[in-house]
Amino acid sequence: MMDLEMARRLRDAGLEWKPQEGDRFAVPDSALQDRVFFINEMAVMPEIFRGFPVITFHGTPEWALDYILQRETIWLPSEAQLRAQLAARLAARGVTVYDLLFADDEYTCRFEVDGEGLAFTAPDAEGAYAAGLLYVMSSEKGPAER
Repeated sequence: MMDLEMARRLRDAGLEWKPQEGDRFAVPDSALQDRVFFINEMAVMPEIFRGFPVITFHGTPEWALDYILQRETIWLPSEAQLRAQLAARLAARGVTVYDLLFADDEYTCRFEVDGEGLAFTAPDAEGAYAAGLLYVMSSEKGPAER
């Protein structure tokens, strides 16, 4: 599962979230920060309330919470979502080859950017892809923006 601190770093680097069915998110800096929520059409849905994007809760699981502003949540992207984000950003830079290796109980995401071979290691695939994505997003910004 995506680490909350890495999710925060990705959000702060500019990773945008358009909530979709099956997405995971957390509510940091609250009594709910240790819980993971899932968008699903039966109980948790993205909606617009008074002109603001919100996450609404219906049914018994979160009965005491009607809604929360989306900006108060943090998206916890899945491995597939991280891989898709990384692939799109690498492709925009002309990089079409990357891989994910597993050895010695660690995952390593590898790719080459501007002739430099890069490797990002983590205990899980999501962490390795997230670290690679964070690097690419940071390198997309100019020196003054970093």
